[in-house]
Formats: sequence, structure tokens, C-alpha cells
Amino acid sequence: MTIGVDDDESAFSRLEDNKGLAESWLRICGRLKGEVGEVEYRTWLTQIALGPIDGDEITLLLPTRFLRDWVRSQYGDRLSELWHNEVPALRRVELQVARPGDPAPLQLAEVAAVPAQNAPSSEDAGPANRPVAEVRSDLVTALDSRFTFDTFVVGKPNEFAYACARRVAEKPSSVGFNPLFLYGGVGLGKTHLMHAIGAELVKNGNVSVAYMSAEKFMYRFIAAIRSQSTIEFKEQLRSVDVLMIDDLQFLIGKDNTQEEFFHTFNALVDAGRQIVVSADKSPSDLSGLEDRLRTRLGCGMVADIHATTFELRISILEAKAAASGVVVPAKVLEFLAHKITSNVRELEGALNRLIAHANLFGRPVTLEATQDVLHDILKAHDRRVTIEEIQKKVAEHWNIRLTDMSSARRARNVARPRQVAMYLAKQLTSRSLPEIGRKFGNRDHTTVMHAVNRVTELMERDAAFAEDVELMRRMLES
Repeated sequence: MTIGVDDDESAFSRLEDNKGLAESWLRICGRLKGEVGEVEYRTWLTQIALGPIDGDEITLLLPTRFLRDWVRSQYGDRLSELWHNEVPALRRVELQVARPGDPAPLQLAEVAAVPAQNAPSSEDAGPANRPVAEVRSDLVTALDSRFTFDTFVVGKPNEFAYACARRVAEKPSSVGFNPLFLYGGVGLGKTHLMHAIGAELVKNGNVSVAYMSAEKFMYRFIAAIRSQSTIEFKEQLRSVDVLMIDDLQFLIGKDNTQEEFFHTFNALVDAGRQIVVSADKSPSDLSGLEDRLRTRLGCGMVADIHATTFELRISILEAKAAASGVVVPAKVLEFLAHKITSNVRELEGALNRLIAHANLFGRPVTLEATQDVLHDILKAHDRRVTIEEIQKKVAEHWNIRLTDMSSARRARNVARPRQVAMYLAKQLTSRSLPEIGRKFGNRDHTTVMHAVNRVTELMERDAAFAEDVELMRRMLES
């Protein structure tokens, strides 16, 4: 049955058999309106209509494909959660484009008369339930509770950005620089730090905070123009104490939105309010931004988050594994830290998949299981291995000089790693034995053959040695 919902009491007369469901929808709308604020609710959510119900699935209707896609990406998960809380039997919420004759949406003129389930009253909202700082619900994108300063692993590549972010979070009114501009590649921690700033301000401050992506800033600005509420939009943004805009590079090529952001930026700075911005490049490298905006962004503190080091990746993985409660061998962590080097988000995602697999099947995490479970991720990071790279990795692992790979030294602590390098060169490259020998100080091909045989024998007899060689192979293999 299709449930039509109008903006007057006649809707309920047509819904007599589904009054409870209609009231649930009213409560959901009330919760959303309270969470996102009047302007955002009016812009994006008032046009949703209650559609057909099919078993454990309910359909919500929107007038255009653009609105459907936007609501799905920004509010889809929250709608599903709210519906499940209201009607546990409903397992799926589907968003579709309305067709002629489909029901119209309900305008919540008296939504306050319908209580939202589980929403504490103002009398009940004590210090444990209400943050000291005000997070502008009409301006904020939900802060992720996982992204705090406590969960941010600090290392040399990010320590300066971390220190600047802490300074803003602790003393936003007397930082000494404005804006704070964080930049770095994808998945290195920019968004984590911005969420951490917001979380810390909410916990300790008495300031108003607004956080959103540059994309959402643009859509909010466009919506304000459409609804003829640009003055209200400007006033809201310029009334906050701390404004955080993530992924500013999205504004490249959006001239009108850039101009609005520029004026908002100036108004906040002139009023002594703090701004935090992130992007994938430094202000000077963001070609496509207006010169005046680029100049203003570069006048504050510009903090680069560098690519991670092996040591930082290990620290991140160790912290994540410890929090999960799953035993992840050190050699697996080393393997992941060597193989996935450019993106912390992908690195953590790979470990999460391993942990989920271990919990689901009750199996220990091993190198073999790691390669099997993460084959698609590892394949994306595969590269052609050279003998030079093998020599370098083996020398680092056994703490010998790279020149020892081609030297005449026969000491065991040098000869054994050199044999391992020859063995791996035979296993991982297409080079012939004479070619391999030439890379190891012009040694004869029989020396390479002896090294391969010797390492094979040792691996069969010594499990620890075999594990070391296997780790080297997995780190290097393509």
C-alpha cells in the first residue's frame, strides 16, 4: 500500500489503517529537523514523501534524481537507523524518484507536537548528555567519535600538524595564527585532525563550532540562493567561533562559491574567530583558486602532513591491533607496513579486514592468511622487483651494508644474508643465474646455485629462518 502524506489533517484520514506508521514518520522527521537544523531540513528533507511498504522494506520518495542522490549520500544511513529504531521489523529504507500520482510530502508545521523517541528533554539534558561547547547542528557534519587526539598516532611526518591542531583545540581564541591550513595526500590524517579539534572543543570549550566539507559548503550556498535565504546563510556561518572546512580543493572552478567563502573568511578573521581548512595541496599549489583567497589562506599557519614512514605505519598498526583485541603477529604488521605505504586509511582498512576475517572464522592471523584475505589490495600495490631492491631490503633486514652484497667477505653474518638475496633474486625475478651472479660482485653462476640450494635446505630445517625468508619474499614479490 502507498501511504500519502499531506500537509493537513486530511492525510491522517487516508492513513487510518497505518496511523502508527505515519506517526513514526513524523517522529523521524522531528528528530532529523532537530539534528540538522531548520535551514538544512527545509532545503533537503521536507520534500521526502512516505512511499510503499513491501515486507521489511519501506520506500521514501523524492521529486528529482539530484535530491534522491544527495539525500541518499548525506542522510541515507541516518534514515535507516531512525526507521529501524521506530519500527524494528523494517530492515531496509529505499530512496526513489517519485512518479506522477505519488504522494506529496508532509510539511512539519507542528512537528514539535509529536515527541521524538529517545530524545531527552531540556530538563534531562545534564552535563553528561549536553556538550559545553555548542555545535551548530544546522551547520555541522556529524563528527566521527573515532577520530580524536587520543586515537591519532603521532610520528615525525605529522607531529607539527598535530601540535598546531592541539593548539587550536585548546585555545581557539588566542592561537596566534589564523587560519590553520592542513594539507597532505589522501588518507594521511587531515580529516582525523579536524574531527579531533571539533571533539576537543565540544568537550572542553564554551564556543560554537561548525564543521563541513567544501562540497557541503557549496551545496548549502546553492540551496540558500534557491530558497532566497542567502542572508540567513551568511549570518549563520559568520556567527560561529570556529569554522572548519575540509577538502577545500573541491572549490576549484566554483567561482561564486569561492567568492562567498572569501567574504566569510574575511568576516570571521576580522571578528577574531578561528578558521581551520584542509586540502590536498598547499595554498600556493592550489591552482584554480582565486589569488586573493590563496594569499589569505597562506597568511596563517600552513602545516604539511608528510607521507608516512615505516616506523609510523608500524605504530598505527600496533595501536589498531591492540584496540581490536585480536592477536596480530609482528611479522604480519611488518608485512602490511612494507606493502601499503601511501595511504593510512587503506592500511587501516586492510588490518580491519584481517581482524574481521579472524573474528568471523575463528582463525589466527598468519602471513599466509594475510596474503589470501588481502589479495586484491596487495595486487594493487604489486610492482616489478629488481635485484637491487632485493639486495637493499635484505641488507636492511639483516643489518649489513649494501656493499657487502658484492664484497668478497665470507663472514657468516654477511654470507648468509647474501645467499638469501641470491635465493630471492632467483625466486622473484626472471634473471638467469649468470646475470644474478654478476649483480653480486661478478660471482659465478655455480655460486648462485649453491646459495639457492643452501637457503632451501636451511628453510626446511629452521622454522624461524624460513619465516624470515618468507617475510622478505612476501614484502618483495610482485
